[in-house]
Amino acid sequence: MKKTYLVTGGAGFIGSNFIHYMLQKYQDISIINVDKLTYAGNMENLAEFENDPRHCFVHADICDKDAMKKVMAEHNIDYIVNFAAESHVDRSISNPEIFVQTNVLGTVSLLNCAKQAWQTGEDTFKEGVKYLQVSTDEVYGSLGAEGYFEETTPICPHSPYSSSKASADLFVKAYFDTYKFPVNITRCSNNYGPFQFPEKLIPLIMNNTLQHKELPVYGDGMQVRDWLFVEDHCKAIDMVLNNGRLGEVYNIGGHNERPNIFIVKTIIEYIRQNVDSSVSEDLIHHVTDRKGHDRRYGIDPAKIKAELGWFPETPFEVGIKKTLKWYLDHKDWMAHVTSGSYQEYYKKMYGDQ
Repeated sequence: MKKTYLVTGGAGFIGSNFIHYMLQKYQDISIINVDKLTYAGNMENLAEFENDPRHCFVHADICDKDAMKKVMAEHNIDYIVNFAAESHVDRSISNPEIFVQTNVLGTVSLLNCAKQAWQTGEDTFKEGVKYLQVSTDEVYGSLGAEGYFEETTPICPHSPYSSSKASADLFVKAYFDTYKFPVNITRCSNNYGPFQFPEKLIPLIMNNTLQHKELPVYGDGMQVRDWLFVEDHCKAIDMVLNNGRLGEVYNIGGHNERPNIFIVKTIIEYIRQNVDSSVSEDLIHHVTDRKGHDRRYGIDPAKIKAELGWFPETPFEVGIKKTLKWYLDHKDWMAHVTSGSYQEYYKKMYGDQ
């Protein structure tokens, strides 16, 4: 039977990539895309599907219970994939409350609306429905030089952002434990790829390098992250939706650990070789390290490999070139998302910081 997906935050980076992936893979699905369209949500990301009857956009906030109840009532939703989140650590340090509102209260609002729509009896729900919470490896805290995050690793968040995501995860788990509500949680490593808003490392460094601007690097730049190509992440979510065991957490990692300074130098070298031979590492500017900055993240994706057969297909050396080429081929997109309208929203929500 035809399946209907409710994708929240579908105009953002990972959400829009997920919609691209699903509509290209499946012809017999419908996607209801709910997005508040804050600074990081951009309908240009989905221009390809503007007239596609399989894609329906709803401009709404997941914190708006009436709006979410209306969506659930008007559409026969089978799956909910919650991408909607404030996700930038620096912003969470400046204004934690916004992260609590969207990431925690928004998640609880969405859970309640789904529970009400799907419940058929005491601890029973419509057959085949599922709620998937898209989370992050940052909820685990920081690693030393060795070892990896596993699904059994205790949650130990260090920033307001990761604390809000950890809180949301615990609510999702509580709904499974208390109500037997059908859920999965996925925790991914750093995503990269097309449509990423240029506040994050790769598009930020790319954009600044092209404009010969300073490239800000926190501390010594030796913070290590595990990089996951966004399409590989989308494949994993699809597999968890279809075959993940209810109530389970699945870690999704790329096995592509790299220090931040390595990422910066890789981008500089790519631009130097392919666009502008005059750029150099002289653009790098080390700045005071972020408060509470985690030193290393690394995910062990053994569980999702063993249970569902997923593995990261894109080596970093391949994925980074595909990503940088995409940004070069879409300079208009970059110009639009860094335009005055974004700056006005940013100042309204966060002041001049």
